[in-house]
Amino acid sequence: MAKEIKKVVLAYSGGLDTSIIIQWLKENYNNCEVICVSGDVGQESELEGLEEKALKTGASKLYIEHLTEEFITDYVFPTVQAGAIYENRYMLGTSFARPIIAKRIAEIAIAEGADAICHGCTGKGNDQVRFELAIKAFAPDMEIIAPWRIWDIKSREEEIEYAEAHNIPLKINRETNYSKDKNIWHLSHEGLDLEDPANEPQYEKEGFLEMGVSPIQAPDKPTYVTIHFEKGIPTAIDGKEMGAVELVKTLNKLGGENGIGLADLVENRLVGMKSRGVYETPGGAILYHAHEVLETICLDKETARVKQYLAIKFADLVYNGLWFTTLRESMSAFVTETQKRVTGDVKLKLYKGNIINAGVTSPYTLYSEEVATFDEDDVYNQADATGFINLFGLPLHVKAKLDQKRENENK
Repeated sequence: MAKEIKKVVLAYSGGLDTSIIIQWLKENYNNCEVICVSGDVGQESELEGLEEKALKTGASKLYIEHLTEEFITDYVFPTVQAGAIYENRYMLGTSFARPIIAKRIAEIAIAEGADAICHGCTGKGNDQVRFELAIKAFAPDMEIIAPWRIWDIKSREEEIEYAEAHNIPLKINRETNYSKDKNIWHLSHEGLDLEDPANEPQYEKEGFLEMGVSPIQAPDKPTYVTIHFEKGIPTAIDGKEMGAVELVKTLNKLGGENGIGLADLVENRLVGMKSRGVYETPGGAILYHAHEVLETICLDKETARVKQYLAIKFADLVYNGLWFTTLRESMSAFVTETQKRVTGDVKLKLYKGNIINAGVTSPYTLYSEEVATFDEDDVYNQADATGFINLFGLPLHVKAKLDQKRENENK
């Protein structure tokens, strides 16, 4: 016999989906109590008026959990250290925000004695997987309600009609109905004209970009910035020590002003389809770039190569919602070991959407100007290259000689 649902904890953003779900839950689960939980991961203005809205639309209470610092230090920075970028373009802004939010929701649901957890993720998307895998990790016996997989509503247009019929206030309308996800790290745009990859994003249209400007609208002079890293973690900008949140906000401002971090891509969703999205990640783009530059002088070739291979898998794990797994934790342990000497300063020039290298230093550098110079030196005997090439090319040499011998025997 199915368990009676009397109390539901809802992952609540105040957006279109979750705004109507409170009413829908009450209609379909015997006027159950709905407790809303919103994870604050730096979406700022989106949290304004959220409690009033949740209570007015039928929730018994709203938790706003302030997770931004933990999000950056425990999820974002380890992913940057790993160099993990999904399909070479997507800096995982939504992907690694979901596990921390879902974990906290599971903890609250257990504490509240809830019968179920509900989320507003579409049945076509990745977030349903990310949320539910995290819930399974921390509340394995909790029932999960996913309205998009069971209700009669088929589109965002029908969601708006439902909201209007039930007098549920919305911040969007039919003309501005992009599907967006915002946190301190990024902002994503999906839907409407962006669903056709043939359409150019309206970067210069007022109100489209929220974290910065189009490269065309950026200043005609460059901005220089120097980022200091300690063991792969950014700790200072232009000589000023900063906490994680302040540092990311500072880089978001610098990057946004210079048109940095825009990505228009068609990605392969976990559920099998391709999806087109436009992403704003100004500070993130700077950090990924700076960290990679620093590693070029701090990591030996073989470590760097293996790390590059693993970065693809690490990005897949994050994208697919597998943060709380032994494999991801084991890969993070490897990454942490590689970062012990990734300390130093990276100077960059930001100009109209471009990130240009302007210098890198490290007390642990593996670059020796004395060895690498094209001028005369006393440390490198160029004659040594002859023996090296003979040994390095031995397999090719042997194969060629044997092929030649076989050809002569067959004549």
